[in-house]
Amino acid sequence: MNPNAVLLLPGWHNSGPAHWQSRWEAAHGYQRVEQHDWLRPLRGDWIARLEDVLLTGAQDEPVVLVAHSLGCQLVAAWASHSKNTHRVKAALLVAPGDPEREALRPVLKSWSPVAMQRLPFASVLIGSENDPYCSAERACQFAEAWGADWVSAGLQGHLNADSQLGDWPEGHAQLQTLRAQLQPPLRA
Repeated sequence: MNPNAVLLLPGWHNSGPAHWQSRWEAAHGYQRVEQHDWLRPLRGDWIARLEDVLLTGAQDEPVVLVAHSLGCQLVAAWASHSKNTHRVKAALLVAPGDPEREALRPVLKSWSPVAMQRLPFASVLIGSENDPYCSAERACQFAEAWGADWVSAGLQGHLNADSQLGDWPEGHAQLQTLRAQLQPPLRA
């Protein structure tokens, strides 16, 4: 699979240089979807930007989305509105932020209500048991609603740079497993 067929969807405030998404971008050549405003994320703007990137990208191969935090909410919101979901083969959803938490509601108003429809492509959701932005119970609710396989990362916080994951080889292995499951069988 072409590295450009993997789109990185950072969350609120983007992913800094020590974040595993940035490290994967540097090491593997995956493409980051740049948002116009990382500090004041408006759901409609972020959906439109993802749609633009998907429509202007290569047409020969569906992509795999790799989302972190609010990026997971972006995937669900985009998939609930887009007529172009066939351009996505699968999604790896990591540490979904919960914009409906009391502390986040005032700054993420446009992200509520959360899209809770089944995703029309394969997905895996990796969550932490002690994520300060989304309880494990809520992450499991998202996984169930979105039709994603749930994987617990244990006690890893928000699975970001503060979690000191480095290149996060366990997460990359999950991505490779997801991608391998979607490859057509080789013909003899």
